[in-house]
Amino acid sequence: MKIHQVINSLFTSNSWILDFEKNCWLVDCGDIRPIVEIIGKMPVVGVLLTHAHYDHIYGLNELFELYPGIPVYTNEVGRELLLNDKLNLSRYHETPFVFEYPQNIQIINDGDEIVLNGECKLKVAATPGHNDSCLTFVADKEIFTGDSYIPGIKVVTNLPGGRKQIAKQSVDRILKLAIDKTIYPGHGDITSSLE
Repeated sequence: MKIHQVINSLFTSNSWILDFEKNCWLVDCGDIRPIVEIIGKMPVVGVLLTHAHYDHIYGLNELFELYPGIPVYTNEVGRELLLNDKLNLSRYHETPFVFEYPQNIQIINDGDEIVLNGECKLKVAATPGHNDSCLTFVADKEIFTGDSYIPGIKVVTNLPGGRKQIAKQSVDRILKLAIDKTIYPGHGDITSSLE
């Protein structure tokens, strides 16, 4: 699996492309043009959401115009946020966002496994605190932490749904899960594995 980083124009959030050569998965979905430039005609199998704040989801409707019918994986809270511009905070920006394909939302929970391609699997870890829709995705050598853990930056908990003490517990959990893995956060750069 090759992993490509797309730094989005909105709040410099990250989208990650998990490239299996014949197909790919996305972790979060912002600017569509650079994603399409990287993947070309490669089919998108699914989108994994680290959480459903606007800066991590705003490209989904445009993605579905190009790749209809793909599943979007999130938890129950993430589903609520995808369908409500006030909850996902997009109402306070120039272009409010509501996901137009609710039938494609797949609910996932802590401990679930998602098979990406053959033997490549991601385990789902609930990591609330920044927001209750926060999920971390753990592979053998990689971990996608969204905004639940951004190395060197304190978790933002002053937005609606943020909870400081729960965020601390989630960071502790992520740090244990991240041992010997490369960290792919929701903002900023890739961080080499923790030992």
